[in-house]
Amino acid sequence: MESHEKKFAIPGENIRRLIPPTGSCYATDRITVDGAKVRFMYRVAPDNELDSGWRFFAGDESQDYADDPKNWAIYDANTIANYDPDIIPYLETPAPCAFEKLPKSHKYRPVDPHEDAG
Repeated sequence: MESHEKKFAIPGENIRRLIPPTGSCYATDRITVDGAKVRFMYRVAPDNELDSGWRFFAGDESQDYADDPKNWAIYDANTIANYDPDIIPYLETPAPCAFEKLPKSHKYRPVDPHEDAG
């Protein structure tokens, strides 16, 4: 079996503390490996006591891409805030919630949390 180590767009040593400890989240490799900005995010009830409930997408992932667990990882929410600080004002929004980034903006608009991420 081939081992594939991810090459992150921001090296771990360059991650700075931008938010208080918030818990873990899921994010696709489009953000953490490819360096894409967060264009869609939603929050669900946490899976466990360490989970913030947040899920982050670049917004251009296909359903096949999103269905492949190799394209995801669990991160501290602060890590994703380093990739896209525009998410910070929304992180305290209670679940369920969902947001999409407004075109050519640093702001998000609320959307139905049951909309498909793909």
